[in-house]
Amino acid sequence: MVRALLGGLAALMLCAAGVFWWQGRAETREGTAPPLPVADAAIAPEGLPSADIEGLTGVAPPEATSVGKETRRFNLVDKDRDNRISRTEMLSLRASAFRKLDKDGNNLLTFEEWAYVTVDKFKSADGNGDLFLTREEFATTRPKAAPKPKQKCSCK
Repeated sequence: MVRALLGGLAALMLCAAGVFWWQGRAETREGTAPPLPVADAAIAPEGLPSADIEGLTGVAPPEATSVGKETRRFNLVDKDRDNRISRTEMLSLRASAFRKLDKDGNNLLTFEEWAYVTVDKFKSADGNGDLFLTREEFATTRPKAAPKPKQKCSCK
């Protein structure tokens, strides 16, 4: 019964769409453009407005301020700029690191997924493949040092 009602409703809608389409085509004849509105030729456009800018002063440009390292770090975390860091804003920094560890993408981190990074690091450090790390091999697992900032020139 419901299918019959839906079929009838669909047929009525198709008929209505056909009628609107048919009436819309009847308004224009083939090969002729629709009539354009006639502009009043007596109204001529005037020139662009001008202003006397001598002696006018505007708002002063903003002053450059020195922003400290902690202020920049705070602004990096405070995404909505309300001068407060919510729990969501704080945890969003770790989301990309979590996604890298979550290999199957199910938003659950198993021990195997967490250990995969360590196992992979061990395999890449074990150069001779004997499943033991020597002091030299272990030294390759050291985190890379952050690049030292360039010293500013103290020219006189």
